[in-house]
Amino acid sequence: MRVKVERENMTVDLVVWQAFGRQDEGLVEQVLALNPDIADLGIMLPVGIEIEVPEPQARPRTRQDVVRLWS
Repeated sequence: MRVKVERENMTVDLVVWQAFGRQDEGLVEQVLALNPDIADLGIMLPVGIEIEVPEPQARPRTRQDVVRLWS
């Protein structure tokens, strides 16, 4: 899947956050691996560049224990 940078001051991790709503499971590293020359562009990505991102995978739901501070 390709994502186009449409705003200034965007970084790879912000692109990942906007595309997936999370940055876990090595998503930033996957994007860097799919775009080997992207590091040469610097920290801030130029507006208009298209970046290859991995296809979104459904995350398995994990159970969270609820802690009640007041009854």
